[in-house]
Amino acid sequence: MDVDAVPAPERARRRWRRAQRGLGGAEAMASLAAGRRVAAQLRGGAGGTGAAVRGLRRLLDAEAVAFGGLHGELVWAGHPADDPRAERLAGTVLATDSKATADGMVALPVHVREELAGVLVVTGPVAPAAVREAALWVGEALERARLEESAAVAEQAELRALRAEISPHFVYNSLTTIASFVKSDPERARDLMLDFAEYTRHSLARHGDYTTVAGEFRAIEAYLALARAVLGERLRVQIRIAPEILPVALPYLALQPVVENAVRHGVELPGGSGFVQVSGEADGTECVITVEDDGPGMDPEYAAAVLAGRGTPGSLGLVNVDRRLRTVFGAGYGLVVETAVGAGTRVVLRLPRFQPGVVVS
Repeated sequence: MDVDAVPAPERARRRWRRAQRGLGGAEAMASLAAGRRVAAQLRGGAGGTGAAVRGLRRLLDAEAVAFGGLHGELVWAGHPADDPRAERLAGTVLATDSKATADGMVALPVHVREELAGVLVVTGPVAPAAVREAALWVGEALERARLEESAAVAEQAELRALRAEISPHFVYNSLTTIASFVKSDPERARDLMLDFAEYTRHSLARHGDYTTVAGEFRAIEAYLALARAVLGERLRVQIRIAPEILPVALPYLALQPVVENAVRHGVELPGGSGFVQVSGEADGTECVITVEDDGPGMDPEYAAAVLAGRGTPGSLGLVNVDRRLRTVFGAGYGLVVETAVGAGTRVVLRLPRFQPGVVVS
């Protein structure tokens, strides 16, 4: 049917329905945006914030909303902050882990992983289903906050584990080698001692969360200088790094353990010798760094087990690096190990050249 042939009243009704659909969509998007802000504000912990409670009150169109943790006072948005009924209801909820109501007021438990984490109090003519959804929403925001905190703690634990993996054998051999040059070649002994200081400073000292590719390679070059002094002609090294990736930010000890792994398992074995090559280049918006050795290699299935955390206790370095990279940059990044028995090992590290929030302090 031609549009002009539609009766005027019907055209008006169609325009009204389209307008209502558009308004409903706009309101829904505004509610989603407000919900994201409330969730972000609640991630500060179970005590919540005034801004989050005010956001919940607006979302529910309630007279007043309050939220409290297991031990803290109620944080209010609205007028009934001095109403003694609210405190009694909140206390009942925390004592019984169940809903409590009074005239025009309802209090619901907030759970995180099925455990009581706080209480939500709502005053005014708000639908019970909306109050229940709000309590679930708050619980999910608090659960995410806990997960983020746990991830940060785990990342720090993995960094401590990497630092603890510094080989006492390597340290002893480095110091012994330096001592052997003190009389015969004091200038070289001095240079090696400075390398040792840089290596231990980077590996053991407390830092911020991130460094640059340039900073990581300063420690790698110090390590390789010590390794060449200890291993002599058994170790041959080549480093090729494109200048444009030197400012790229990455977590501390994201490269050094990979290079140490190549020397330790590819060259440092009794009677072994070999070639270690480190290269890095820009690939569009990404940075690709490879560490290769021509050592004995390993079974590909074992290499996969190592990255899955099922390797030997001494193989934590690679899995910790891989997990930290994936935590910081996402599941699409991390380490790829290419190897076979008798064919050496190639470890590829891929990371973005820029990632929001990853800043060298």
